Amino acid sequence: MLRELNAADLESLTAWLKSRTQTISGDIYKAAADIIDQVRQTGDQALRDLALKFDHRSIRTLKLTQEQIDELASQADPAFVQALQGARDNILAFHQAQKTNSFILTRDNGVYLGQRVLPLDAVGIYVPGGRAQYPSSVLMNAIPAKVAGVKRIVMMTPPAENGLIEPAIACAAKLAGVTEIYVTGGAQAIAAMAYGTETIAPVDKIVGPGNAFVAAAKKLVFGTVDIDMIAGPSEILVIADAGADPAWIAADLLSQAEHDPLASAMLVTTEQTVIDQVNRELVRQLETLPKKDIAAASLADYGRSILCSSMEKCLQVANRIAPEHLELMVENPMNWLGQVRHAGSVFLGYSTCESIGDYYGGTNHVLPTSGTAKFSSALGVDAFVKRSSFLHYSPEQLEQDAEAIMTLAQAEHLQAHANAAAIRVAADRQKGGQ
Repeated sequence: MLRELNAADLESLTAWLKSRTQTISGDIYKAAADIIDQVRQTGDQALRDLALKFDHRSIRTLKLTQEQIDELASQADPAFVQALQGARDNILAFHQAQKTNSFILTRDNGVYLGQRVLPLDAVGIYVPGGRAQYPSSVLMNAIPAKVAGVKRIVMMTPPAENGLIEPAIACAAKLAGVTEIYVTGGAQAIAAMAYGTETIAPVDKIVGPGNAFVAAAKKLVFGTVDIDMIAGPSEILVIADAGADPAWIAADLLSQAEHDPLASAMLVTTEQTVIDQVNRELVRQLETLPKKDIAAASLADYGRSILCSSMEKCLQVANRIAPEHLELMVENPMNWLGQVRHAGSVFLGYSTCESIGDYYGGTNHVLPTSGTAKFSSALGVDAFVKRSSFLHYSPEQLEQDAEAIMTLAQAEHLQAHANAAAIRVAADRQKGGQ
């Protein structure tokens, strides 16, 4: 079921993982660029026209009123609402702990300097529509922005059959405190958030997943606005010892395989018997899944098992792959956490399935994929702030440091930089001589 790979050949492992990343074709980029141009030229009308063209639905109202949001949210199932409230509370608590503070440093002679941590003014959240609805993603994107202090959070999602949005999405938005919601999706939503329309004011950053056209549009508007990331297909890597339950391992691998035929499920272990037992469990559990065909395709093409000689080697393999989700299904997982260098999010112990993090535990599920965990991080509060430094020099300290400043400026052949210091020192000396 899981094709075995050789742990010694780490280069082939990383190349294989990157090979599953969807490449956005030139045709998709051109289509996204055309959509962006149409939105920039005709604004709101383009959003309505493109909804008919691509979603085959009429937009009843572009911007939802608070009354409409409340009415849609009230239609959500009570048990779902209760679960979502618990998730909201856990996500909020985790992200509140992420906040960083401004600081100031003082030196002699009236010198002080520091850094201000400032929230972005406006952020746009894209929420996919279509066959799949992900209200959990609304919480994961909106709550860190709220905690950061962003005043204006815009949400865009494609129209539902009734021309509005799904109740579950409206409920998640309401719980997260999002009040500005527009019924539009696709690349046109990204264009509207980046450049604005008659109804929609532009934002400073766009976050949230989407299809290839949405990803292409995000790349094209980057620079005009900031973006979070271009996420690839989902992936999970489970490191398991002899004490891990094969049925649990198989269930966790399938939890990612059911996302997408391009999703990747990997098992790394020191025990051949674990691989054999997990393969049998995968065959058994696949038959029970509504998305059996998707999960089976994912396992066939991108499911892998890797047998290692030691637990240390297992961690080396995981660090080389830098998976989106890493499960340490081992005894005393905290003993091994310090050896994890690269992973989007780590799940510790036999009982901590990855789906806890997807929905309820509190950590963010917007994570780097395709090995990018080597240099990027999960979405969090820091994604919604900017840092601005400040510096104050007294005349006395400038007098003391001017020669060094001018020397460095002249070494770079920037005489005006040197002059800016020299003119002040000369003026202060003249005042002192009067």
